[in-house]
Amino acid sequence: MFQDNPLLAQLKQQIKETIPKKEGSIKATEKGFGFLEVDNKTSYFIPPAYMKKVMHGDKVVALIRTEKEKEVAEPDELIEQSVERFIGRVKMIRDKLNVVPDSPQIKDAIRAKTKKGLSRDALSEGDWVVATLIQHPLNGDNNFFCEISKKITDSDDKIAPWWVTLAKHDLPNQEPAPQDNWAMLDESLVREDLTHLPFITIDSESTKDMDDALHTVANEDGTFTLTIAIADPTAYVAQGTDLDKEARERGFTIYLPGRNIPMLPRQLSDDLCSLREEEVRPALCCRVTVLADGTIIEDAQFFSATIKSQGRLAYDNVSDLLETGLCDKWQPTSIISEQVNALHALAKARMTWRETNAVTFPDRPDYRFELSEDNDVVAIHVDPRRIANRMVEEAMITANICAGRALREHFGFGVFNTHAGFSPEKMADAVELINNNDGNVSAEQLETIEGFSALRRWLNEQETSYLDNRIRKYQSYSEIGNAPGPHFAMGLDVYATWTSPIRKYGDMVNHRLLKAIIRGENAATTPDEMIGEELALHRRHHRMAERDVADWLYVRLLKDSVAKKTTFTAEIFDINRAGMRVHLLENGAMAFIPAPLIVDNKKRIECNGDMGTISIDGVKEFQLGDTIEVVLAEVKEPTRSIVGKPTREFAVIAEKTEEAVEKSE
Repeated sequence: MFQDNPLLAQLKQQIKETIPKKEGSIKATEKGFGFLEVDNKTSYFIPPAYMKKVMHGDKVVALIRTEKEKEVAEPDELIEQSVERFIGRVKMIRDKLNVVPDSPQIKDAIRAKTKKGLSRDALSEGDWVVATLIQHPLNGDNNFFCEISKKITDSDDKIAPWWVTLAKHDLPNQEPAPQDNWAMLDESLVREDLTHLPFITIDSESTKDMDDALHTVANEDGTFTLTIAIADPTAYVAQGTDLDKEARERGFTIYLPGRNIPMLPRQLSDDLCSLREEEVRPALCCRVTVLADGTIIEDAQFFSATIKSQGRLAYDNVSDLLETGLCDKWQPTSIISEQVNALHALAKARMTWRETNAVTFPDRPDYRFELSEDNDVVAIHVDPRRIANRMVEEAMITANICAGRALREHFGFGVFNTHAGFSPEKMADAVELINNNDGNVSAEQLETIEGFSALRRWLNEQETSYLDNRIRKYQSYSEIGNAPGPHFAMGLDVYATWTSPIRKYGDMVNHRLLKAIIRGENAATTPDEMIGEELALHRRHHRMAERDVADWLYVRLLKDSVAKKTTFTAEIFDINRAGMRVHLLENGAMAFIPAPLIVDNKKRIECNGDMGTISIDGVKEFQLGDTIEVVLAEVKEPTRSIVGKPTREFAVIAEKTEEAVEKSE
């Protein structure tokens, strides 16, 4: 046939080779066209017809040609496919099976087939499914085509936000399988009987997996003796067993709004290991002395014990009592009151020490969803970080400092949380930014924990959080690894968590190493190098899943707010060239405010992501950290996104507008 003529094909190839090419990523839009993003400042228009050959996020080589006096990109070669496994909804088109991906950037239905073992008859319109893209037009295929491997749930399932999100991130949707019986392992440990000591737990009233209990003595010389008792799942779970391997694969307990999926079977996390009131439990303990000024003496002792909590206390009740002197719901006994007061005094000493010598961050509230039995959102509660929360937090930080020291000095390895401060490649820019805003620092200072901590304390003293928000973009990410190192973000020289072993696999690893120290062993197996990367990846996926479910629930809650024109107070946390993103302080929801909803004349507005500012008519009107009033313009249920706009309006100032236009030209 004519189109198969090899000479013609060769000629076409020769012509194509003369056309300029650019490599970049595909950015799709809601209107069908797209852009080839070459870098932060360069992009090329892709007409709707050419967008049929690619998906949002694909990395491609495109031909750059001129059509109708406009430079456009035609995707020609696929470098990296952005979509492989994806979540979508079944759509029948002329009795043909299709899947519409659950993505705001991909609207077109994709022809589909079912994987062997999954019946097409089991699928109905709107059902949620897992699919894999198996054909791509730039790979020589005619169209996109996918294979459905699993049905997630029915189209009208009220629990869809949870099941769909867990499937999207390839996370388990139930706890590990239970066992018929549990026997404590023979670990060659002598457990000290501490059941006579009045340990207390302080948690949320609904908490079942209580993993820490505290006993505090306020000594006459002003020092404190703190004993931290931590739940001991490694007394039941041996290293290398199937359950241990599954815990590692999960990494953490998954906490989602309204439900959690434990890392360990609930028989352990909520029962046998949970430090319940008046129940004898095995524990791994640390006893340490804290001076009156909050300094942690290097006398920490780790040991195994059995304990019995004598007080199951709740954050709000303890905070009410300490902050107001009165709690209608709860009155402690004299023994428990002594424990609360001693822990309170110790926590104040530690907070003062950290505020003076290390790093603290402003308290931000937690947002808690209240759900009906039918999984509808009833309300969102704002839970501030109160004094009881900080008391437990200071005790846990103290415990983790002690563990970091012990593992570093005894073995030189473990599972450590580290933070390197500023990224080396961004250090010069960070120093320039700080010094241009009345700071006085050098790179040499900021490369030390002391210098970095001093900077963080200085930022806390600023009148606004604008500079703090900008500085964070120059910082490194926190990491998890098997070698000790400083944690600049906390202002500490070493930090290793072991206080949540029924929720974190890395803490289980540290428990086993601490037990080796208790037994007097001088050698142990170094945690493999992959564990840090695995845990960091698990943590990232869990946070994304938590955010995704929350976004879904926020849309359900706020869908009527557009018509009601409800006004919200919001904090700006990100600015880019398209607009700004904000947190609604009343409920924690995120909303995007596009530039056209601030002012509809693009010549009047400049969104500067590098500076973290938005200017109108040449005058700075918004910056990172600002608190503003907003209303919701649109709540998009299919994409679980919220669009807002400021209540403040900007009148045209003729002189400034003309001046700004002249400058832009």
